[in-house]
Amino acid sequence: MFNYEIIAYFNLLVCIIDIMNISSSTLYSTSTSYQASFTQKEKEQEEQTQEESALQKKSENELSADEKRLVLDLQSRDTEVRAHEAAHQSGGAATGGASYTYQKGPDGRMYAIGGEVSISYKSGSTPQETIANADAVIAAALAPANPSGQDLAVASSANMMKIKAQQQLAQEVQEKLTGKETYKNEADKDNTSKDEKSEDESKGLDIPA
Repeated sequence: MFNYEIIAYFNLLVCIIDIMNISSSTLYSTSTSYQASFTQKEKEQEEQTQEESALQKKSENELSADEKRLVLDLQSRDTEVRAHEAAHQSGGAATGGASYTYQKGPDGRMYAIGGEVSISYKSGSTPQETIANADAVIAAALAPANPSGQDLAVASSANMMKIKAQQQLAQEVQEKLTGKETYKNEADKDNTSKDEKSEDESKGLDIPA
């Protein structure tokens, strides 16, 4: 009976050890599989990137002379358009980012061939504020090295708004000066009348000897 219990206990220990070995082996196997799967995914992505790069180089090499010239023109235009719109944004009157019109080149890439920037164009509550707004619009419109016809038209319109505001300001200043002059003239008239009246009263007080 005693030996049977020892044997049973020994068999239980053996089973526990076997279960632990199996679990450890399973965990190691799972970890190895996951690592292998992850490495395989990275490898596939790298291979795909290399294939795309190779196809792009192949496509560029297969371009005709005319297509290559067109790509160079599109690249130059893209640089020019982006610099042009960036200059508008630095003028101080832009209300948002630039939006672009794109064209697909023979190499499969998209190039900016046109763009626009929204500009705040409004009169102010005073002539001085309107003049300041107009100056900001003019600066933004003429900021690029080579303003377009549309840019020049916007600047011309803002300049007209500025001229009108300047005329209004000049009129207000003139009205203030005229008001002061009118007040001064009326005051002079009152003073003259008082002087004449005082002189008459003085004459009336003269007593002959």
